[in-house]
Amino acid sequence: MAISDPIADMLTRIRNAGKAKFNSVDIPGSKLKVELAKVLKSEGYIRNYKAVRDGKQGILRVYLKYAKGLGHAIYNLERVSKPSRRVYTKSKDIKPVFNGTGIAVLSTSKGVLTDKEAKKENVGGEILCKIW
Repeated sequence: MAISDPIADMLTRIRNAGKAKFNSVDIPGSKLKVELAKVLKSEGYIRNYKAVRDGKQGILRVYLKYAKGLGHAIYNLERVSKPSRRVYTKSKDIKPVFNGTGIAVLSTSKGVLTDKEAKKENVGGEILCKIW
């Protein structure tokens, strides 16, 4: 079955696996999903990720991170830009997420960046999701 929004599917799989306390979750791979996983790892929301090659499009294996006694490291994931409604922003209009404790992930001309990196690089782009 074709997935109409692969990024939302990735975020939902991570959210559901975290609630079920899974160690890892397998997601159909793509370059954008690998870049999103790279941002999640650098910000400390996941332990690691690995792109597994198979005969088709590949699999992205994401290893989830849990805090002792607190549960999943990701409190919430929210998809902002959707296929039916794209949301773009300029660098000066980027707002902090959850009073600065969360991140917004943007797809920019310089690659997939967090909101802080995009402000520093002075580039805007499509807001993919918010994570806190």
